[in-house]
Amino acid sequence: MAQSPTTLMDPPIEELLDKVDSKFTLVALASRRARQINSYYNSLGEGMGAIVPPQVSSVSGKPLSIAFEEVAESKATYTRPDPDAVVEGDEAAAAGEGLAEVAAVAEEPADA
Repeated sequence: MAQSPTTLMDPPIEELLDKVDSKFTLVALASRRARQINSYYNSLGEGMGAIVPPQVSSVSGKPLSIAFEEVAESKATYTRPDPDAVVEGDEAAAAGEGLAEVAAVAEEPADA
């Protein structure tokens, strides 16, 4: 009869932290993806863009909530740059970004 405590956050923060290696990574990943989703919604009438649309169906219209749901379902991923591969001329560029790229995993359309 033990029930888990209800939270205002859905998906639960514990579930999100299992998908990443630290709280900082979660914040950086979700915020960057939320900005991408917001840019996608703002450029809908301007033709095909390079931004991947939201990968989950969400009842929330907020970009950050959609980004958290994508992280929970492993639809938004991250990669870290290899510190050994940094060329001396690129040190300034590598120092500016902790996460190299946020890649939304786009699903292939199913052939019926």
